[in-house]
Amino acid sequence: MNAVSDDVVLDDLGDKVFQIGLERPERMNALGVATVAALRKAVAEAAANGARVLLLRGSGRAFCAGADLKERKGMTLDEKLAHNAGINDAINAIAAAPFVSIAVLNGLALGGGLEMALACDVRIAAAGISLGLTESRVGAFPGAGGSQRLPRVVGRSRALAMMLSGEPVTSEYAERIGLVSELVAPEALEARAHVLARLLASRSAPALAAIKRLVYQGIEMPLADGLRLERAALPAILGSSDYAEGLAAFEEKRAPRFTGVAE
Repeated sequence: MNAVSDDVVLDDLGDKVFQIGLERPERMNALGVATVAALRKAVAEAAANGARVLLLRGSGRAFCAGADLKERKGMTLDEKLAHNAGINDAINAIAAAPFVSIAVLNGLALGGGLEMALACDVRIAAAGISLGLTESRVGAFPGAGGSQRLPRVVGRSRALAMMLSGEPVTSEYAERIGLVSELVAPEALEARAHVLARLLASRSAPALAAIKRLVYQGIEMPLADGLRLERAALPAILGSSDYAEGLAAFEEKRAPRFTGVAE
């Protein structure tokens, strides 16, 4: 265990799987200034240590309740903007990382907490929790990527309904609309997250990084341009040592031993 700060813990779970735990249960893991800085540091440390998969989870009854509004209430405008910029930096670092990120939604995920989860590649959630971009309830809007990422995940109409009302939705509804990819009984969530993480970590890191890049860049393009992007990525992958190992393992009927590093 590596305590990046009192609020954020980075664990090496082995097999290139790392876990960041938000440890402010008394504040529902709200993102204060110090917490955000520690989160950004933890993401960087996971990447520097060769993470293939990163789990992101909360402690207590919440995943993350978003920006620490009690802390923000006493800030000047410049301080509020700096706080928001820090949240954006941490969330964007998760989104831009070459490793696969999994948001393990153990409890309430609101505002910046859901924006953080939206920056992850995969979201799995406990049954019976609530999720929402609730900023309109306090006279604001999602300012850490939510206004852009949520419509890309669930579509414009559903995203607008969630953001304009500011009302949370259930994890059951979130699964139906594709906001989370999997719903798990609360008592089974941690075990399921670890099984999924180790499965993904067993895949070729360059191939996973290529899949992420193709999906995230391609979805912004016309289909013909996206298909060209896909074809342009093939030589590096088909010529890689990991692909050669994959073909050999297939022929020899064994599990592949991938050694490639995502760039």
